[in-house]
Amino acid sequence: MKTSLSVVMITKNAASTIGRSLTSVQGLADEIIVVDDCSTDKTVDIVHKVLQFHQVYTVFKHHEEDLGKQKRYAAGKAKGKWILILDSDEIVSEKLQREIVKLLNCCIAENDAYLIPYHNHFLGRRVRYGGEDYKMIHLFQKNAAKISPRLIHEKFELKSGKVGRLKGHIDHYSYRSFWQMYKKFTGYAIRDARQKKAAGEKSSLKKIFLYPPHMFWARFIKSKGYKDGWWRMPLDLGFAYMEFLTYITLALKNIFSN
Repeated sequence: MKTSLSVVMITKNAASTIGRSLTSVQGLADEIIVVDDCSTDKTVDIVHKVLQFHQVYTVFKHHEEDLGKQKRYAAGKAKGKWILILDSDEIVSEKLQREIVKLLNCCIAENDAYLIPYHNHFLGRRVRYGGEDYKMIHLFQKNAAKISPRLIHEKFELKSGKVGRLKGHIDHYSYRSFWQMYKKFTGYAIRDARQKKAAGEKSSLKKIFLYPPHMFWARFIKSKGYKDGWWRMPLDLGFAYMEFLTYITLALKNIFSN
């Protein structure tokens, strides 16, 4: 007997990507849960259009700045035995679809959660080096994993049990244009500065002026981002910019909060 799967997604102004993302899981999910954070574009309309013939799907409106808490809220709405967390700019590959179907058709799962490889794309081209080749736990049995509350870079950790690895991947279109990428990095930097401030971290001249070039060096040189080609350099400069803006913002928060 097939085990049920809930696909869970949080959204905010994701009209440009959410259609392809939802389409990639329609034949896979028993239910789809979308939690929208007050989108002002056509996100919710697209969700209803794409999923109008899907047997079970629900859209919730819920505002939460903390991405970890928002995903925790969304996962709490799921009814399936297994949960797949998917962002609105992520697409499940056909190979991963087949693996998950095979997993769900098994009577007894060998593991309680699975690491999934990510294929990240910059301006429509896949990047393979410089920190862009990684695996994350995004498929797990309900209540087997905990989602940490964080403004950015929320973490999924297994409470107990075993973690397996899947070979099929998720295509992640996080960096679609220069404008979108730098807008995203700006938002991340401001959120990260707030997070660091709440944790009691202080900024410094070293962090402001040395951390950004080190970030670029670590990604493009040390982690061999250059092997993707010089065309990816703006991506690593973007990470350096995000590091600079994070610690400038943190410095201002440190000054004006005293």
